[in-house]
Amino acid sequence: MFSGIVTDCGQVCSLDGSTGGLVVGIATSWDLDKIDTGTSIACSGACLTLTDKSAGRFSADVSRETLSRTTLGLWKVGSPVNLERSLVVGEEIGGHLVSGHVDAVAMVTGVEEQHDSTDMTFCAPARVAPFIAEKGSIALDGVSLTITFVEDRERDCQFGVSVIPHTRHVTTFSGLTPGDRVNLEIDMLARYMHRLMESRHGRR
Repeated sequence: MFSGIVTDCGQVCSLDGSTGGLVVGIATSWDLDKIDTGTSIACSGACLTLTDKSAGRFSADVSRETLSRTTLGLWKVGSPVNLERSLVVGEEIGGHLVSGHVDAVAMVTGVEEQHDSTDMTFCAPARVAPFIAEKGSIALDGVSLTITFVEDRERDCQFGVSVIPHTRHVTTFSGLTPGDRVNLEIDMLARYMHRLMESRHGRR
């Protein structure tokens, strides 16, 4: 479990697809001596398990399933990665509860600089539209954000977020441009409310 508060912007330093899945090496400024092998780490929104580590870098296995549902298959050596360690019981939750299970891939459709923030718009598949609500929470590439507007369209859904300078500076959002793709995770509460509403058992 995570909170969508990125604590390091790492960088892909190696990619090995010889196993059929992918083994990715990520460089980080974290003190890896304090992080155990087997630890869960959110890597641009996708929960991965640290399988190996050395000075300044760690490795994680990426399954074919994860590659099919996320942007991780687009990573190249040098790609920036938002990193967050899993929550510890009793820690402050600064964003919102995030599971690290990506629901869809969204595309950047607009970036507009404002005086005190950056307004960004995204296009998401229609199937996740019911879970996206104005003033609700969403995780994009592992970053907890508040939705500023939502527009349902015939084949998809467009929504916006406002990114403060600090968030843009310490995450991969500083380099996002129209056409880029990001991992999207819907709000956990919205997921379960939708299931409750659609389930015949929940309507008793």
